[in-house]
Amino acid sequence: MEHNISRLVFFLGGYDLEMVTIKKLLDEKKITYYDKKLSWGAKASDYKEEIDKTISDGLIPVLIELDNDLELPKNCILIDHHGERSGIDKPSSLRQVFDLLQLPSDQWTREFQLVDADDKGHIKALVNISASKEEIMDIRKLAWQAQGITDEQIEQGRLAISKRETLLDGKLTIVRLTHSRTAIVTDLLDPALGGPGYENLLVISPEEVNFFGRGDVIFALNEAFPGGWYGGSLPEYGYWGYDKPVSNVVEFLKDKICSNS
Repeated sequence: MEHNISRLVFFLGGYDLEMVTIKKLLDEKKITYYDKKLSWGAKASDYKEEIDKTISDGLIPVLIELDNDLELPKNCILIDHHGERSGIDKPSSLRQVFDLLQLPSDQWTREFQLVDADDKGHIKALVNISASKEEIMDIRKLAWQAQGITDEQIEQGRLAISKRETLLDGKLTIVRLTHSRTAIVTDLLDPALGGPGYENLLVISPEEVNFFGRGDVIFALNEAFPGGWYGGSLPEYGYWGYDKPVSNVVEFLKDKICSNS
């Protein structure tokens, strides 16, 4: 369905490289948006006052990667690429915004292509679109910057990787990290950037747990521990996360990875 672009008002969710790229696109096209520079887990209610005003003005709110915890009118547009809306065959949030703005295909730049692939499938997806090592390094550097990753967190990540555990004959790697910036771990382990690689990766942080690996295991985690988040290039591979410690997650993964090998 096509919309009158002048009636659209965008609301930006948690910051990552894709969100920063969307913001840049909206700036270039002089599209109205609200941006509170939110973090992961941002909700529609973070913009309640601004959304209410947009609706009362007869305009259409467009929520980008915001958990919808408000009662919104039917014409409100929700853009996301997580949970049930994730998958290798589903458009990224960047692509959804691009299409919503009815932009011509020749404006879909190499930068957009790289950000799109990175968001949907991380470094594997970048390799699949023939990104060079330099392009991958540049995109991941920008991703770290967008997430506000610090030099101290990087060093803590390197230390955590040096102490990693490998189980199930290398099928499961476990890294215990002192913070939740898991991109440091996934990037530094990735063979495309010179790392040792991993098949399935569990990153345990003080306040959350994250898994990166096989799609069937991600779906099993989501069913066993509802209320978390997941996405990526599903059903082949992706990520799953939970914002609380999960005491039995290692045993759960050992069972699932072995039973479905």
